[in-house]
This record gives sequence, C-alpha cells and structure tokens, in this order.
Amino acid sequence: MTDPGFPSQHTTTTTVQTSNTTVETTIRFDPSYIRTIPGLLKLVQIVLNLLGFICIEASGVFSVHTRGSFFNFVAMTGFWFTGILLALYLFHLIEKTYRIPWLKIEFVFCALWTAFLSHRCLSCCIIWCRSIHRSRVFGFCGMIAYGIDAFLKFKAIQSGQLAQGVRVMNKQTTTISSPAY
Repeated sequence: MTDPGFPSQHTTTTTVQTSNTTVETTIRFDPSYIRTIPGLLKLVQIVLNLLGFICIEASGVFSVHTRGSFFNFVAMTGFWFTGILLALYLFHLIEKTYRIPWLKIEFVFCALWTAFLSHRCLSCCIIWCRSIHRSRVFGFCGMIAYGIDAFLKFKAIQSGQLAQGVRVMNKQTTTISSPAY
C-alpha cells in the first residue's frame, strides 16, 4: 500500500557553480580602453569637470563665494579622481590589483558625484552670469555622465564582473531521478 502523501518517485538536482578569473598582471599601456563606454565616460567627465572649474574661475567674484568654492571643490576632486582612475585603467593597474573591489569604489564615487553635481548646479541657479550659466550646463552634463557611469557600475556589480580582466562563470547541473518503489 502506498502512502498518498509521498510521491512515487522524486528528483534531486545538484547545481555546482564555479568561476575562473583570468587576469594579466603585467603593467602595460593599452589605449584601447578609451574606445570603450567606461573609458569614454571617464574622458567626458574629466573634460566637463575641467570646463566647469574654468567657468567658475572666470566668473571672478563668485569663485571665492561659498557656492563657487564648493563648485570648484567638486569639479577638481572629480577631475583628479576620475583622471587617476583613467590612468590606472590605461596602464592595467586595476587588473593587477583585481582583488580590490574597484567596481564598488567607482560605484560609490559616481553615485556621490551625481548627487554633489546636482546640488552644486542647483545652488548656482540663483545667480545669473554668463560664465556661471555655462558652468551649470557643464555640471548638469557631468551629473548625467556620472549617473550613467554609476548605473553601469551597479549592473556590473550585480552580474559579478571584474573591473578589468575576465571572470568566466561555469554552471554544472546534475539531475538524479530515483525510480518508483
């Protein structure tokens, strides 16, 4: 007599997931990174930060105002941090130090700079001057560039990618069915 609550057969599925990380730890110059989307975004961010800084400095009196000083702090910090990251990617130093969570660091930075740039540009909206208006335009464009970069970094973190190098995920599934008794 069979038990009505127990199935006549059952299946056991075992899934084994392995990953293989392939990185080249030699330092080398590779200009092809600039032609990728993250490389182009970094170049755009550097240029927009520099242009925004120049416009605030050209405004004269506003550059020493607290809003102008914050604008310049955000622009120059973004310029230097993004420039250093670009250099690290171009010389594959990111790949050499692949154990550091570069994508998370970049995601946090890009998300913070998106917020800082939006605050920076909105705080300058009450003052009207041609050079300040231009700096707002560069700031809003930079905010969009950092926002896109943050989104791409978030998606890369979610999918388990490396900042530079290759991680191959292998998935092996085994299914065992037992016969009815």
